[in-house]
Amino acid sequence: MKLSNLAEHQIRKAQAEGQFDNLKGAGKPLSDQPDGSADAIGFRIMAEAGALPREIELRKAIEDLTKSLPTLTDPADRAAALKTLADLQLRLDIEQEARRRFQGD
Repeated sequence: MKLSNLAEHQIRKAQAEGQFDNLKGAGKPLSDQPDGSADAIGFRIMAEAGALPREIELRKAIEDLTKSLPTLTDPADRAAALKTLADLQLRLDIEQEARRRFQGD
């Protein structure tokens, strides 16, 4: 299945959960953007509705945890954060591999 089909699935799921109700600009045409591909538009809509794919959520969690590491001075807290970071990175790798296999890449 292509990424656009995956995006369509996520959009339908978010729509069924009511996540698109009362969005800013509802009922108005989408503005022209440099990247007007269906995938880009779909991901923008999903992001505005707070319905991001798991892969993007994991990337954000990894980024946030990586930024907080320098502030951790307690060795036990730092070790726990590094363990969590390794787990998140492994989960991201699994998600990326699943997407590649799903798309037939």
